[in-house]
Amino acid sequence: MARTMWPLLLPALLAACGAKHDTGQRLASLDQELTGANANAPANDPAVKAALHDQIMVDPALVGQSNADAVRPPPQPRLGALPSPDIAARAGPAETETLRHAPPASGTCPQCAAARQALTLGALAERTGAPATCTAAIGYSAAWAMRLPASVPLYPDARVTEAAGADARGCALRVVSFRSSAAVERVLDWYYTRTSAAGYHAEHGAEGAQQLLGGTKPGGGAFLVMLRPRDNGTDVDLMVDAGR
Repeated sequence: MARTMWPLLLPALLAACGAKHDTGQRLASLDQELTGANANAPANDPAVKAALHDQIMVDPALVGQSNADAVRPPPQPRLGALPSPDIAARAGPAETETLRHAPPASGTCPQCAAARQALTLGALAERTGAPATCTAAIGYSAAWAMRLPASVPLYPDARVTEAAGADARGCALRVVSFRSSAAVERVLDWYYTRTSAAGYHAEHGAEGAQQLLGGTKPGGGAFLVMLRPRDNGTDVDLMVDAGR
């Protein structure tokens, strides 16, 4: 049976081989045309040669605009939202100095609830009694953390997370959120010691684990420190109205 099939299949196989051979010849011919190896190829035509081999035209006026929207690295590392060394030095070493204990928390703490409900530093200032004209002009920048008054500075190991403030319309408002590795009680006593020495009369409030220290001083000026414990430290919101 197999022997009788070969005479029938042989012409088809030969035709297939011939087709493959013709295809190979056509591809070889096309390669020659493209490379100019064939004297009769279109690539030897002057117009085709110019199109394939001439230098690409470039508009010098547009070269400088190349990748105009590409993201480029900054010329220098960006500064983090950290207090400057002079502010930290002015605050003094917190872990070695002797501190006065803040008075016991007294009464209710309505400002504690207001602070928890505030979603932004501007809302925090508004809810805790800052003048409306100042909260309306508040702006956000880490630079505000560098402009706290010497009487109510940043805690020495403060790691600033956000800062805002206002100097327009006769305001001198600063609001700063930061973290410290110190315990709540240590940060509370440190601010009580600092503000008392600067002439502030401070009061202490608490609600659950949240602590609040606030005060005013004759001649104008007020501050508010809100503290919440966290793992290995304290979250702090500090607001100062220097008054003018």
